[in-house]
Amino acid sequence: MSTVKELFDITGQTALVTGGSSGIGVVFAEALAECGVNVVICARREEKLKKVAKNLRSVDGSRVLPIPCDVTDEKAVEAMVKKTVDEFGSLDILVNNAGTSAIMPSTEMPLDDWKKVIDVNLTGVFICARVSARQMIKQGYGKIINIASIYGEVGDIFNAAPYYASKGGVVNLTRSMAVEWAKHEIYVNAIAPGFFPSEMTGPIFQDKETYNYIKSRTPLGKVGNPADLKGAVIFFSSPASNYITGQILEVDGGWTAL
Repeated sequence: MSTVKELFDITGQTALVTGGSSGIGVVFAEALAECGVNVVICARREEKLKKVAKNLRSVDGSRVLPIPCDVTDEKAVEAMVKKTVDEFGSLDILVNNAGTSAIMPSTEMPLDDWKKVIDVNLTGVFICARVSARQMIKQGYGKIINIASIYGEVGDIFNAAPYYASKGGVVNLTRSMAVEWAKHEIYVNAIAPGFFPSEMTGPIFQDKETYNYIKSRTPLGKVGNPADLKGAVIFFSSPASNYITGQILEVDGGWTAL
């Protein structure tokens, strides 16, 4: 029987983190680097990506590879996965984190804004997952962690219909992929964060009334600390979760318990 330390040991594995240049994507990449994982980070903004990679390399001498990539471009994603495998020999973990949002009443929102959010948040997740899964099938093992949201499960007052719809899609896509790829020893789960400080939530947090609403609506009475997400991503990346697939882990201070 494995020890607890062995169950959480992912040293030497290789992870790809999309949306890895900002927000919680940086947190996920940092957590993996701290565990001795080779980390590939991708995003569209190359300069910011290089800066994050430089900082990550200071974490226990981690090997970090930044690759600029648009997750809605399947050819670009295929090239990124190939480069990852060429560099490190395998792709063991995918953290499907790239995302965007649009906030506006549904009756007024331009259709292009709707399409952009769906393309990045849902189609991008699908593309990255299936391209990664092709490699993982060859290996006979892999971990895919989709980043959903509490708003894939509940609604709210923020007029972000495409975001809510896309994250709801990620929730059920996670379950579908988990069933489809289980025979290949590919585990597919999702993390559904509540409110954490990031570029996306920045404007919401700046409004005092909204910020107070979020805290009062959360049973723990606070917004999340980015470090609160590290344990979740390492759990789903490690052998400790080898009998868990198709599950959604809410890291939300109790928001969805109400």
